[in-house]
Amino acid sequence: MALKTYRPTSAGRRWMSGYSFEEITKSKPEKSLISPQKKRAGRNNQGRITVRHRGGGAKRMLRLIDFKRDKLGVPGRVASIEYDPNRSARIALIFYADGEKRYILAPVGLNVDDTVKSGPEAEPKTGNALPLKLIPGGTQIHNIELNRGGGGKLARSAGAAAQLMVKEGDYVLVRLDSGETRRIRAECMATIGQVGNVDHQNIKLGKAGRRRLMGWRPTVRGSAMSPRDHPHGGGEGRSPIGMPGPKTPWGKPALGYRTRKPKSSDKMIVRRRKSK
Repeated sequence: MALKTYRPTSAGRRWMSGYSFEEITKSKPEKSLISPQKKRAGRNNQGRITVRHRGGGAKRMLRLIDFKRDKLGVPGRVASIEYDPNRSARIALIFYADGEKRYILAPVGLNVDDTVKSGPEAEPKTGNALPLKLIPGGTQIHNIELNRGGGGKLARSAGAAAQLMVKEGDYVLVRLDSGETRRIRAECMATIGQVGNVDHQNIKLGKAGRRRLMGWRPTVRGSAMSPRDHPHGGGEGRSPIGMPGPKTPWGKPALGYRTRKPKSSDKMIVRRRKSK
């Protein structure tokens, strides 16, 4: 995928870049695979903001993506590569031999009219989904399950790819993009290849309005607030934070403070992305 730049007709346009969309082959989504989604602006079912800085944005329909890849043994033809406004990756529309249609994440090198397949008898080639125990060591994979039948959870964003390192009995070791090495059950499914739209990380939005169209609202500095709204607020003129270490709006340490809650799956981590 190539990026395009714009003529500097304004200050916002000067450094802006965007997608060329040269890999997109169809402009409108498959009607049977879209669903409306209600905007919640970061609010929970009680109407309270639980995720800050969200709201507004352009209208978008939800594309129903097959993360489970449980269409076992049925070959499918890639009908089109499409844009999905809900994710950084591109998606591929698959027409299966039995007449069913599904969307999958489009990996690098997957083209229209290619054939994809899922299951133990599938070849380890780009776009095919296999159990981890049948994938050769050193292969790049994405859309990796953590629990068999639970659907892919790891390596799903644009340009993401994990590497299958070694097989150890009922488990395999997988190295993620973050540098974390994790042990995963060998019967879990994964898709061969690297997720497409690799240049996504090089996009420069150029102006605040483009960020707003994506559903992100402005972030206000704590030092610009009053002391009742933020621990950094108050004081005449520009003031230091006046406390040991920066704080979150709720008074928790903001830097160097571990916020990750222990999970049962943490015991599967062999090497963390950051050393303790």
